Amino acid sequence: MNLKAKVGGKEPMPGGGDVRRVIQEYCILPMSSSYLRENAPHVKSCLIAGPAGSGKTMLLNAICTELEATLFDLTATNIVGRYPGKSGLNMLLHLVLKVSRLIQPAIVFIDQAEKTFLKKVSKTDKSDPKRLKKDLPKLVRSLASEDCVMLIGASRIPWECEQKGLTLTYQKMLLLPTPDYSFRCNLWKELILSKGGVINQYGGFDVSSLSKVSEGYTSGSIVTAVNSTMTDRRILQQKMRPLQPIEFIGFLAKCEPIYKEEQEAYLQWYSKTPTGKKREKVLGGDDEEGKKEKKASKKKKK
Repeated sequence: MNLKAKVGGKEPMPGGGDVRRVIQEYCILPMSSSYLRENAPHVKSCLIAGPAGSGKTMLLNAICTELEATLFDLTATNIVGRYPGKSGLNMLLHLVLKVSRLIQPAIVFIDQAEKTFLKKVSKTDKSDPKRLKKDLPKLVRSLASEDCVMLIGASRIPWECEQKGLTLTYQKMLLLPTPDYSFRCNLWKELILSKGGVINQYGGFDVSSLSKVSEGYTSGSIVTAVNSTMTDRRILQQKMRPLQPIEFIGFLAKCEPIYKEEQEAYLQWYSKTPTGKKREKVLGGDDEEGKKEKKASKKKKK
């Protein structure tokens, strides 16, 4: 099953092309142009949600690389024990904002963003993840159009927290789908070739078979399978023993796939977010117009 399944039987979820478009529209272009920041809707924060291995960290690195931005990591585990107390926290945020404005463009990053707004924190968690709960929304509000600074959060289980705090902090929600068939096919091919592998179609190596078998797995799982298979020794043995798809399947099977229940949880969460509701409303415009026309025709008959 793919995350492109319909929400409530209506519209498909965002695909890979949608992700690239949204990142360009809300992160890359505004951060690259002061004119756009001043004249277009100012997006100050974005939450990237998706399963483990779906590419959240890679996407963050791509944004920072494209913008040549400095990254400030305020993840709870990264700041635990530093700047203690309320005054220390205020000093930390003051320094981050001041320095980020001086060396902009800059990205302020929060990993496991849902932990900041958890209703109840586990006793075993000593990182104090709710420390920034009240200050993060204030930080976002303090960003002006001339500030080339953005807050980006990443979450694997965004539905396990108070949604009000999450939506107040993150203006845009981005859901990373599991890769579709064509994406998996290209990914397998590019990864194997980049590792020095030789794909001999006449020798029985069928990339499409790997793409079919890997349905439901994340990009990270495919990367793990290729890295585990393509050792230095195996690369040297290719002339005597050509690569076969079966070699990758054993390592892929050790990875956890994205089960139907988890995919549905992402779909339900996204459909209830402001971003998901707006998207569904826009895509469902034709249905609403059809309903209005039917109501109007019934009134005329009466």
